[in-house]
Amino acid sequence: MSAGDKIKNAVQQTVGKAEEVVGKKTDDAELHAQGQKDQSMGAARQETEKAKDAAKD
Repeated sequence: MSAGDKIKNAVQQTVGKAEEVVGKKTDDAELHAQGQKDQSMGAARQETEKAKDAAKD
């Protein structure tokens, strides 16, 4: 996994967490859900990249 991919996935997870918190604080269900979705997508991409790396070894 390239360093750029790791950073991109981590940023997506961090942004998702921020969206989730802001959505919860402002009672914005859509923003809260989007934040959770972004976190899940970032984590899934991270796992996919880890699997690719393991398959190369």
